[in-house]
Amino acid sequence: MSLSRIRNVASAAMVVLCLTGSYAIASALALPTSTQAPDNSNQNKAHVETAESQSNLKTDRETTAKIRKAIVGDKDLSTYAHNVKVITVNGEVTLKGPVQTDEEKQKVVALAANIVSPGKIINDLTIK
Repeated sequence: MSLSRIRNVASAAMVVLCLTGSYAIASALALPTSTQAPDNSNQNKAHVETAESQSNLKTDRETTAKIRKAIVGDKDLSTYAHNVKVITVNGEVTLKGPVQTDEEKQKVVALAANIVSPGKIINDLTIK
């Protein structure tokens, strides 16, 4: 066997050892997986409106986008509030998901009411 061939085999073996070692370290550092369902899974089952219910009408999409922009743009709201679901079907807006406080719940509804009339808002927000 030639010297260059031996070097190639040795280099390949070293790469395999490094990769194996990296995998072992990554496995050891991996975060434990949880078998518990997300916090609001049971809540979501109880609601009729889901994100899949969102209308594809241009006006409904625009309404959802405006409300979403207003909510995300308010930096005083928590991450929970920034992630509430906004679903618009035939001009009627459903807000659902958890927020941190009652004040935050009222603020999210008020932001939506700046876009559509309060009578067209279904408030399914919950306090975590």
